[in-house]
Amino acid sequence: MAFITIAPPAQPGSLDGALAGPAGVSEPTTAPAAGRRHLRFAALRLAPSHALLIALALVSIFPIYWMFVTAFRPSSDALSTNPFPGPLSLENFQYVLKTIPIAGMLANTFGMALTLALSQLLVAILASYGFARWDFLGKKALYLLFVGSWLVPFQVTMIPNYLLVSQLGLLNTVTGVVLPQLCSAFAVMMLRQHLEAFPKDLLDASQMDGRSSWRTLWEVVVPNLRPALAALGIMLFISAWNEYLWPSLIMQKSDALIQVGIRGFLGAEGNNWGAIMAASSLACLPIFLIYIFLQRYVVDAFVRSGLK
Repeated sequence: MAFITIAPPAQPGSLDGALAGPAGVSEPTTAPAAGRRHLRFAALRLAPSHALLIALALVSIFPIYWMFVTAFRPSSDALSTNPFPGPLSLENFQYVLKTIPIAGMLANTFGMALTLALSQLLVAILASYGFARWDFLGKKALYLLFVGSWLVPFQVTMIPNYLLVSQLGLLNTVTGVVLPQLCSAFAVMMLRQHLEAFPKDLLDASQMDGRSSWRTLWEVVVPNLRPALAALGIMLFISAWNEYLWPSLIMQKSDALIQVGIRGFLGAEGNNWGAIMAASSLACLPIFLIYIFLQRYVVDAFVRSGLK
């Protein structure tokens, strides 16, 4: 009598089931190898882009690195071309702290930048809401003129603004620095893009609930634009903090702002580059901290606005 041996069916998920073909014949698997080849190909294809990004990042970071390297060098070695600081020294920082009231300057500069950022943000909210919410005669032409003012070089308006500030008696005051810059065309343009994408249904529902346009702005629109407003406020603050030419032009005899304090180390008898780099390093620290902790708002604003 002949006996026929019947093998038990392969269990799902077992090795035998993975290797067994439709007729019970074992076949080697090629999916993992194909996946690894695909990943290697994708990595090789993206390698030039990553190399370019790394090179651009190094080029962007190098000036900041050189500033700190020079700041930590001895003053006698400030013009050295050695990319490494060598013996570290706090001589430049000690000299800066003794020469200028840098703590007060940083506080005044923070107040100036915060005032500028908040005022520009307020004007941008009102202007962009008007451009996005209502249609009126000459709307496009007015918007183009408004945004076109952003393209006008600062050197064109510098002298008229200086004469106006001088006639108002605001030279050597922080108010004279803030007053001509209370509006930012860039901020209006950016917020208008957000408001153009704002759901119209929410505005219509708010109007049906009896809210006025003013209440709709502050109770409906602004709370839904908090990420964009936070990011824009950070960028406006950084821009105001980094401004050098206008504060240096207005604050001629005062040491109220850090920009003026840094300029004090530039003289006809010679420039103290070690002190300049030390003071600049201290001035950069608040901005570094702000960006490190709040950078996600900046990225989120660009993603939502569609800006590239």
